[in-house]
Amino acid sequence: MSATKQKLPALLLGAIGVVYGDIGTSPLYALKETFSGHHALPVIEVNILGVLSVMFWTIMLLVSLKYVIVIMRADNRGEGGSLALLALVSELTSKRPKTRWTITVLGVFAATLFYGDSMITPAISVLSAVEGMTVISPQLTTFVLPITLIVLTALFFIQKHGTGIVGLAFGPIMICWFACLATFGIHSIAQTPHVLWALNPAYAWHFLSIDPWVSFLALGAMVLAVTGGEALYTDMGHFGKFPIRLTWFSFVLPALVLNYFGQGALLLQNPHAIENPFYLLAPAWALIPMVLLATAATVIASQAVISGAFSVASQSVQMGFLPRMEIRQTSDKAQGQIYVPLTNWTLYLSVVFLVLTFQSSSHLAAAYGIAVTGTMMIDTILIAFVLVAWRWSPPLVFILIGTFLCVDMAYFAANAIKIPQGGWFPLGMAVISFTVLTTWKRGRQLLFAEIARKAVPIQVVLDSSDSVSRVHGTAVFLTGTGDGAPSSLLHNLKHNQVLHERNILLTVIVEDKPYVTKGNRILVNDLGHNFYRVRVFYGFMERPDLPAALELCSSWGLPFDMTTTSFFISRAMIVSAPNPGMMKWRERLFMALSRNAMNAADFFKIPTNRVIEMGTRVEI
Repeated sequence: MSATKQKLPALLLGAIGVVYGDIGTSPLYALKETFSGHHALPVIEVNILGVLSVMFWTIMLLVSLKYVIVIMRADNRGEGGSLALLALVSELTSKRPKTRWTITVLGVFAATLFYGDSMITPAISVLSAVEGMTVISPQLTTFVLPITLIVLTALFFIQKHGTGIVGLAFGPIMICWFACLATFGIHSIAQTPHVLWALNPAYAWHFLSIDPWVSFLALGAMVLAVTGGEALYTDMGHFGKFPIRLTWFSFVLPALVLNYFGQGALLLQNPHAIENPFYLLAPAWALIPMVLLATAATVIASQAVISGAFSVASQSVQMGFLPRMEIRQTSDKAQGQIYVPLTNWTLYLSVVFLVLTFQSSSHLAAAYGIAVTGTMMIDTILIAFVLVAWRWSPPLVFILIGTFLCVDMAYFAANAIKIPQGGWFPLGMAVISFTVLTTWKRGRQLLFAEIARKAVPIQVVLDSSDSVSRVHGTAVFLTGTGDGAPSSLLHNLKHNQVLHERNILLTVIVEDKPYVTKGNRILVNDLGHNFYRVRVFYGFMERPDLPAALELCSSWGLPFDMTTTSFFISRAMIVSAPNPGMMKWRERLFMALSRNAMNAADFFKIPTNRVIEMGTRVEI
């Protein structure tokens, strides 16, 4: 208990610094875009109070109730996020293949929507912060885009060095940020206290019902107040439920609400402040410090989604949705700190494209929202399966899920209208990502099925092994989950006509849970004739290290000496079959992905001087 208490302050500080970057910087643009965006509202009292009321109750319903109270119960061995939730639901529905297939499609699409979100968040956040320079002096407008690009370029270039040092400053900066949000908000509310009437949900109902079409269009901008709410669940594995719940309800939520209502109070006094209500809320002497603080806060928000994109890429590789790619560990203390070069530079190019194409946070706001609301809607569907599997009261599940879905679908529909103005970008990126992920998954299924069809039963090899010459050492043959003999073993027999003194058939299995304990890492079966089948188990959050795993075999009476061990790897040369298992364009995409996949030896951390690769031709 004392250890937990000692760690709690660090966890609370870390949660404030990492989890709330996205939702915490929403006050920069959410209220402004509602009244001056593509579907601007008149800045009058009835609209101001109505919008504030809708925003407040949306935050309470979608973030506080849905994510913090309900969905955070559905942790997958402590981990959260769309793919962790997908793995949990897949496990619960393992006996219903059709349901599991539908769930997998939804979960994968939610993960691909996150890619779109992780491109837009850095662009709109940093751009909206730097735009504060125009409040200081309109003559600084020409510097907004160049400074934004410089900040973003620096952010992406430091990724390869790890974010541990920068991360130490995240907590104090975000505490200062939220303290400023609350302070400026309280000062403004004190001058116009009747803005607090917006806490009454009747104002939200009146706003939504007086002109349903206008209020529906306004929802497309109001959803900006909850973007980043899903991060509370995604980052649960890093900090735990209690620190996130405590910091949300005691510090972050009050600061956000006070700032939104402070902006509303300012607009009640001065409707012309809609030009930039966030910065005009601050006193004139604090403008420059606030621009600097906002830029730092938006960099932190961007860092959170970039790190999240790295985690999703790593999980996708482990779960078989992406080919092997380079994943670097940037910290020897924090397992979650990784760097994925391909993902980093793809994000960077996309972010630069967004900044140069849309050129202002107002234009980018049209592209924002569709990915977040899509992810939130899918999370609601997935959690419904979990609650049913947990045998929650059917009326309670119906009321909760029905309410969440109605709100999610309303916001999603409102953002779908903005597809021509910019919503096409995150949807387009999601469709491309979804196509890549599902093509790789399907292609691997066809590949393994063809290999299994042509495989020689291992028993045939075992029965004839005594008549084959043996050489000193251990041979490790990487193979799939089937019972057939690996093609690399058959090629070795065919061309070299020898077997090693000891032969290991090694299979790597990724389970539907984030981590596997050391005691459950290895399973060894003695096949006889000095042949052994070794299964190595990993969670989808872990990165394989086969030499380290094989050291555990000594407890099974199977010690390894790397200096006398050779690893045989089959590299499949994929060619098109006369009757291919998928469309030609998808087949060509799969072949291209396969050719560019990271070398298996590097991915599994096998010493390169102990590896022998053998090619095999496979038709799919």
